[in-house]
Amino acid sequence: MADIVLDGISKKFADGYEAVKDMNLEIKDGEFMILVGPSGCGKSTALRMIAGLDDITSGELRIGDDVVNGIAPRDRDIAMVFQNYALYPHMTVRENMAFPLKLAGVDEGEIKSKVESAAETLDLTQHLDRKPANLSGGQRQRVAMGRAIVRDPKAFLMDEPLSNLDAKLRVQMRTEVARLQADLGTTMVYVTHDQTEAMTLGDRVAVMRSGVLQQVGAPAELYATPKNIFVAGFIGSPAMNFVSARIDGDKVKTAFGELPLPEGTEPGAGEGRTVIAGIRPESFEDASLVGDAADQGITFRAKVSLVESMGSENYAYFEVEGENVDSKELAELAEDAGLAETPSGGASTVVARLEAASEIKRGDEAELWVDTGKLHLFDPESGDRL
Repeated sequence: MADIVLDGISKKFADGYEAVKDMNLEIKDGEFMILVGPSGCGKSTALRMIAGLDDITSGELRIGDDVVNGIAPRDRDIAMVFQNYALYPHMTVRENMAFPLKLAGVDEGEIKSKVESAAETLDLTQHLDRKPANLSGGQRQRVAMGRAIVRDPKAFLMDEPLSNLDAKLRVQMRTEVARLQADLGTTMVYVTHDQTEAMTLGDRVAVMRSGVLQQVGAPAELYATPKNIFVAGFIGSPAMNFVSARIDGDKVKTAFGELPLPEGTEPGAGEGRTVIAGIRPESFEDASLVGDAADQGITFRAKVSLVESMGSENYAYFEVEGENVDSKELAELAEDAGLAETPSGGASTVVARLEAASEIKRGDEAELWVDTGKLHLFDPESGDRL
C-alpha cells in the first residue's frame, strides 16, 4: 500500500486544451478517495496521469516515496479497473484473473492460490470455469476487479467501473466495492460522475470542475459546508435550490420570507447586498407535519405544480419569483451539471422533499415550512460561500 501525492499537477494536450490545472491532492495510505464531477471536468485525465497512461505536463506525482513522473505504467505497481470490463472472451474467469500473474512469471501454485482467494472474496468461486459471455454484467465487473486484486498492488484505480450497469445492479455493486476496499485496506482512487456514488463510497471526495479542484473533504463536510455554488449544487440529490435574496440587517429577504442571517456569515457581507440563497430540498416540509420543530423555521404558501411520490417521500415542485441575479457560476453550473436555470426576473422552480405522509397534491395552494437554520449564502460574482 502507499499514499499518492499530486503536487501542482497539470495536463495540457497538443491542441492547447488544459484538462487539469495545478492540481494538489494528497491521498492517504489505505484511503478510499473519490474524484467526482461532470463530464469533461478532468477527473479521468487525473486518474490516467496517476496510472501513467497520460504524460504529466507539469508538477510532481509521488506514489509512496517515489516520484513516478517518468516511470512506465507497468512499473508503478498499481492496478486499474475500467468502465468496460476488457475481459478476454476466449478465456475462462480463472484464466482472465490469472493472466497478469502469468505475464509477470509468477509460479503456477501461487497463481492458483491468489486466483482462488480473490474469487472467494468476490463470490466468483462457482464461476471460475465459465466464459465471460455466460456471465451477468455485475459478474463480469467482479472478474475485472478480481484480475486487479490478484496483483496485490500498491493502489487500485477505478474509472467509472459501474456506469455500464443497470440502476439496481449499480446499487448492489456499490456496496460490494465499499466492502472490498474495507476488506483489502488498499489505497483506492475511484472516478465517477455520479455524486450518489461519491457520497456513499468515499472516505473523502474531491470535486472537480473544468480541470480545477474545487473542494476536498468528507462527504458530510461537502454536504454541510460547500465551498462554493458549484459544490453546493453538485452534491446532493435532488440538487440544492438557488434563489435570489437580499441582506437586510440581520435578516435575509427571500421569496419564502425573511430568514435570519446564517451564523458565521462572512463579516461585512453588506447591508442591502444581493446574494444567492441556497436551500436544500430536505430543509422544507409540509407545515402540518413539522410539529415541535415549527419554531426553528418559517411557514409560507406556494402553489404546487407537481408532486412526485417516491414511496418513502414526496418531491413537491413550486415556483417563486426572484430578482434578476447575473451569476456566471450558476449559469455554468446549469450547463455542467444539468441543474435548474439561473434565478432571474422570471419564476424559478424549487423542489421540496416532504414526508410520505404529506397529503399535498398537484395544484394545491400549500402551506410549507422551511428550516431557517439550513440557509446557505453565496456571492453572485465569485460564487464563493459567504
